Amino acid sequence: MATNHDIGLSGQVSDTAEEIKSQEMLLNLGPQHPSTHGVLRLVLTLEGETVIDCTPVLGYLHRGIEKILENRPVMGGIRYMDNADYLSPMLNETAYVGAVEQLMGIEVPRRAQYIRLLTNELQRIASHLVAIGTYGLDLGAFTPVLWTFRDREGILSLFEALGGSRFNVNYLRVGGVLHDFPANWLKECEAFLDQLEKNMRELDELLTGNEIFMARTQGVGYIDQQQAIAYGLTGPMLRASGVNWDLRVNRPYMAYREVPVNVQVRQEGDCFARYMLRMQEINESIRLCRVAIDKMPGGPISARTPIALRPPRGETYFAVESSKGELGVYFISDGSEYPWRAKLRGPSFVNLQILPELLRGHKMSDVIAIMGSIDIVLGEVDR
Repeated sequence: MATNHDIGLSGQVSDTAEEIKSQEMLLNLGPQHPSTHGVLRLVLTLEGETVIDCTPVLGYLHRGIEKILENRPVMGGIRYMDNADYLSPMLNETAYVGAVEQLMGIEVPRRAQYIRLLTNELQRIASHLVAIGTYGLDLGAFTPVLWTFRDREGILSLFEALGGSRFNVNYLRVGGVLHDFPANWLKECEAFLDQLEKNMRELDELLTGNEIFMARTQGVGYIDQQQAIAYGLTGPMLRASGVNWDLRVNRPYMAYREVPVNVQVRQEGDCFARYMLRMQEINESIRLCRVAIDKMPGGPISARTPIALRPPRGETYFAVESSKGELGVYFISDGSEYPWRAKLRGPSFVNLQILPELLRGHKMSDVIAIMGSIDIVLGEVDR
């Protein structure tokens, strides 16, 4: 309120009058909050409803996976890889066994390579379905998560028939895979892909043109090409900003050397672009699954390996294109049955780095939209 000496001859309040200033407030978002997609804590500094700073706090889900790998025989570490990005266990296993095979000089039989390609692309679809469904839930749409989890159940049922487990599959082995396809498995897989294509068209009609969904995501959380590269982003986070980089093409491994991948790229760089890219990648993965089924070679499903695996002394790095980006395993062996070191390069952890930069200047309602578009899994962030 202006005092008498603040009022000039004209009766107007002068510039020296006190201005009302909003006070900064610290807000803890998480770690127990459904929109943090796990136990992630964000310490937000707010001015009104505008975010002016963000400090992510990690470690609530730390289980010491890398240390566990050092205390398990090489073959015994595969099932622990499932627990990192627990929405992409098949892809995690591929990175781990690929590192061991690269160090030991093992050539995986072609049939096993195509089986891995098929299961990896099914796993990519399953992961993207969860990302899209929960993203709709974050923004207030309940139906998409029911539809996407329904379709994901079909993939988990196929995995159960193939490896005996739906979630932590533990299906890959150094040199190949655990089992060949059960009877009629490939036919069931083709039937599932036919149904999935129809369901994806329905999901696209439900979400993509929705006015509320587009208003919450278009132009929000923009990342340009230089920024994406500088932060080391990979996967859909990078390709949605116009950078054409996919390890399946740029550094092809296993059957991807024979099966061409149409890399999906978008230029908008916002939350909507990241959502659309994952939708496009699901359709591309459906195509790759069909190619793998059509070209599936005969022959053995695994190379001959010793019962006790002892990789030679040395170190190696092997990376795959996971559902969230470059998933790498840096493996050091001292010649024993146990890894001397197994370091994971988790794309969720790397992609999360840009979150404080994206949130500054946005409203609280945008925080959930931006964070959900990154598609993090805290098991891979904390490890």
